[in-house]
Amino acid sequence: MPISVVTGGSGFLGSHLTDRLLKEGHEVVAIDNLLTGNERNLDHLRTEKRFRFLRHDVTKFIAVEGPVDFVFHFASPASPIDYLELPIQTLKVGSLGTHNALGLAKAKGATFLLASTSECYGDPLVHPQKEDYWGNVNPIGPRGVYDEAKRFAEAMTMAYYRFHKVNTKIVRIFNTYGPRMRLRDGRVVPAFVGQALRGEPMTVFGEGKQTRSFCFVSDLIDGIYRLSRADFHEPVNIGNPMELTIMEFAERIRRLTGSKSTIVKKPLPVDDPQQRQPDITRAKTILGWEPKVLLEDGLRETIQWFQANLDTPGRA
Repeated sequence: MPISVVTGGSGFLGSHLTDRLLKEGHEVVAIDNLLTGNERNLDHLRTEKRFRFLRHDVTKFIAVEGPVDFVFHFASPASPIDYLELPIQTLKVGSLGTHNALGLAKAKGATFLLASTSECYGDPLVHPQKEDYWGNVNPIGPRGVYDEAKRFAEAMTMAYYRFHKVNTKIVRIFNTYGPRMRLRDGRVVPAFVGQALRGEPMTVFGEGKQTRSFCFVSDLIDGIYRLSRADFHEPVNIGNPMELTIMEFAERIRRLTGSKSTIVKKPLPVDDPQQRQPDITRAKTILGWEPKVLLEDGLRETIQWFQANLDTPGRA
């Protein structure tokens, strides 16, 4: 039975990854300090004998008893609200946390997979974004704490691959949505859905002409699972290449929720990317992966989850 460690295991993506690993027959140790994660995301696993939860800050030495086959490093604030409020913690988990997670993988002879981000491309000057694009990032802007933490994490991961021969993988995650997202985490899907369900004005930044590409969480996790088993070590984009403007997306959410919310415009945040669309040729070629869930189907499932959890304590 493979044994996997998932840092950030109580977060949105970490909890879904934990579910997939258990489904595939793994034993899973989820590690989280609950800074932005939520133990409720793991409530359904309390009686699962192949699962255990360790409350721990991964910027400190990580000790896990016994053998480990895979280390999935997903610990990090990942939304604009979080990393703007927690800039030092974001930088530390991207640097010290990545170092400690890699150290665990090296000590155990485990495969290591880094959850990186499309934010490595910054406000891109090429479109769509391919993995060989080095990015257009402002290192000293307010978003730089997240962007540069992930870029550093990628550099350290490749150094451990080249110098220590650790079997490493890097996934660059594009906009992902689905159940278990925090309602007020500042990302566009929970923001629009929450506002629409409450009948509040839906906030669009700038003119709403900036584009995003949205991937349902089950598709993303499938790509990550496949990557963990692939003989490939450079970054791989995982995301849905279907591109929408933010204004189009707001209109779609309003229609699917049946909301009468108005749409209001606010100034564009500093360094907000104008375009975001993955080139997934590498994922298709190497992993045989591409997204399957249609946007409207994924949004309906996500909206239903938010409707059921809108007023649940701890889901904010």
